[in-house]
Amino acid sequence: MSFDFDATVVGAGAVGLACGRALAKRGLSVLVLEKEPHIGQGVSSRNSEVIHGGLYYPTGSLKARFCVEGRRALYAFLDSHKVDYRKCGKLVVATEEAEVERIETIFQQATANGVEGLEHLTGAQARAMEPGLNAHAAILSPESGLFASHDYMLALQGEIEDEGGSVVLSTPFERAEPLPGGGFRIVAGGEGGAALTTGLLVTAPGLGAQAVAARIEGYPADRIPKGHFGKGVYFRLTGKAPFERLVYPPPIPGALGTHYRKDLGGQAVFGPDLVYVETEDYSVDPSKASEFEHYIRRFWPGLPEGGLTPDYAGIRPKLHGKGEPQPDFQLRDREDHGIDGLVALFGIESPGLTSSLAIGEAVADRVTRD
Repeated sequence: MSFDFDATVVGAGAVGLACGRALAKRGLSVLVLEKEPHIGQGVSSRNSEVIHGGLYYPTGSLKARFCVEGRRALYAFLDSHKVDYRKCGKLVVATEEAEVERIETIFQQATANGVEGLEHLTGAQARAMEPGLNAHAAILSPESGLFASHDYMLALQGEIEDEGGSVVLSTPFERAEPLPGGGFRIVAGGEGGAALTTGLLVTAPGLGAQAVAARIEGYPADRIPKGHFGKGVYFRLTGKAPFERLVYPPPIPGALGTHYRKDLGGQAVFGPDLVYVETEDYSVDPSKASEFEHYIRRFWPGLPEGGLTPDYAGIRPKLHGKGEPQPDFQLRDREDHGIDGLVALFGIESPGLTSSLAIGEAVADRVTRD
């Protein structure tokens, strides 16, 4: 049977573009549909732009495997495409004796995950690296860093187009139905949208994952995991950035917690926190500054009074609610939903950006293996 495209990807964030790239590199004609007028306008544009080492995730989980594999591939990709990054390293800090056991658990988990170059540091060693830091002890992860995520996504788009694929903007996915002989008929484009056919379908729309799956005819409703919006806000420091490396306290329940980074422009940014919300609200409440100041002074006592200004907010597509255990990435294929040629992604939050190239390869493997 002849199709308009061999494969269609819904969502032009980092993960959707990485999926499109992996499929295009295999010689398939690829279409990427994006509802926004620009690529990467959702989850991919509202994060910390951190390249994660792979420290925290349960060994053998998709998060652990994809983060380590994706991070290694990402640095090579950024080098080859001349995308700006800084491999600054990360300090995971115990600010008091009671936190030492927690960071030791992280060290053991990271070692089991194959993270390279980890070091135990005494408080004095950590303070020698970063004067002004309050550290009883610390872990150094030299493979962690920062990068220009939008430039990375532009490079992914460029590779898709170089392979003959298309990234179509301002074109929302409306619905899809499996065809009797295989493949899908898709309607896209909003009011009076156009129909097209595709052999394979990948859905990677971030916050819209559940809604998109529900608009695929025959997708079992009881196989669509419940989604939650995890909002996090960021504050920027007025003045000189205090540290060169990323600084992370031990994680909070359900997330990595409020951390420090010196961004590629040289400014200090703190965040995100975690609050569950019902809608896509990206406002930042300036009154949260006092809460942030109290938290930050645990690891940086020298934070000036009134030194924080509201910056931006992001929302993570979580599969767990408050107080629930944090699940793994979900890559749902035929074995889960019963539909040939379809891979649906759910819960691709942190470390999804770092993991994106590895996720793309895994999705391409799954959707083409039949």
